[in-house]
Amino acid sequence: MVEAHRSLGDVADASTWSGFRRAEVVIHLAGKSFVPDSWADPVAFIRCNLLGTVAALDFSRQHGARLVYLSSYLYGEPERLPIPESAPLVARNPYALSKKLAEEACRFYAESFGVTVTVLRPFNVYGPGQAEHFLIPSIVRQVKAGGEIRVKDLEPKRDYVHVRDVVHAIARAIPRRHDFGVFNVGSGTSHSVAELIQTVQETCGTQLPVRADGERRKDEIMDTVADISEAARRLQWRPRFTLREGMRQMLGRDTPAA
Repeated sequence: MVEAHRSLGDVADASTWSGFRRAEVVIHLAGKSFVPDSWADPVAFIRCNLLGTVAALDFSRQHGARLVYLSSYLYGEPERLPIPESAPLVARNPYALSKKLAEEACRFYAESFGVTVTVLRPFNVYGPGQAEHFLIPSIVRQVKAGGEIRVKDLEPKRDYVHVRDVVHAIARAIPRRHDFGVFNVGSGTSHSVAELIQTVQETCGTQLPVRADGERRKDEIMDTVADISEAARRLQWRPRFTLREGMRQMLGRDTPAA
């Protein structure tokens, strides 16, 4: 497999890939991912996420390698829950646009060049090491600090999937030898911000006051649930962590068997 660090070069530059050894499998996770930053510099996001994926695809084409590509939630406001892979894709921000275009490149290389490509669409990933500007680490930090827990809105619900379950999905995707496949990676359930706070507090043994600013983002999606039946059927993958188990692992309270 190809393993590379950003210090080895620009993922969007073909010359970076020319220095890698031949591989049977490429796992492509490189890219820019913070949505607010994508509004500030959309060109950088599209260059990195689209051209970086094209470079990975072309490396795979040249070496006869299989590609596993980590995409993102791209469904916008869902028409129904749970959301299947066949649901319409909507680019609501420059980051989503870059991932949508990258998926189109994946399909093109699979159909035109015969590259085996597996696209994984993780929903809301969480786990140890996640940056503090994401919701769950922010809640955890506030709980550990004591005092009041403050968030913008308690109502939006998301399908949260533990990072170890995402890694497991990647591992299950590696043996695929068919041309093109897309799979949701989620828990198959959703939890509100209020439920997240309650779960963290129960895990930490606290009962801190909670304050919501009543600030709802423009075009907020109120609920997302992944239909994970295709991943179960074709990858033999299912999530192993419930939200409670994932929080306990993240906070060092417990480590469920892998």
